[in-house]
Amino acid sequence: MSYRRGRGLSCAITLQGGHAVSTTATRIGSISLVCIPTPDQDRAIAFYESLGFEKRADVPFGGDYRWVEVYPPSGTAGIALAPPRPGSEVTPLETGITLTTDDADATHAQLRSLGVDVDAEVSRMGDPVPPMFWFRDPSGHSLMVVEQR
Repeated sequence: MSYRRGRGLSCAITLQGGHAVSTTATRIGSISLVCIPTPDQDRAIAFYESLGFEKRADVPFGGDYRWVEVYPPSGTAGIALAPPRPGSEVTPLETGITLTTDDADATHAQLRSLGVDVDAEVSRMGDPVPPMFWFRDPSGHSLMVVEQR
């Protein structure tokens, strides 16, 4: 007998001799946070809050450090805004973080009006690729905004 879960990683349970045997590789179920380094957590918090993100965690840890999490208005995955490792610099990176919008043009214009460093224009590659653009946070990290269809 087999059982397949509808959410998370697939899970097959086979009854062998009356005992359930799981064939799931891991118990990982979802992505909850993406961690990006920032040298100025307060500036990063203010930036993401100006985009409509909600700060859900801001707690001290490890002496002089803070653990900060911000989340977009919908969805369950957030961004952890972490200080860099001691003695290291923050290097701008392409985060791979993709945010969704129902209107790429309106969101692009809104971010530009807020003074956000956004691409000059919305990229249009044609179907099936949706309209998209990139923007940079105060640390120079790139995030993508994609029009959800």
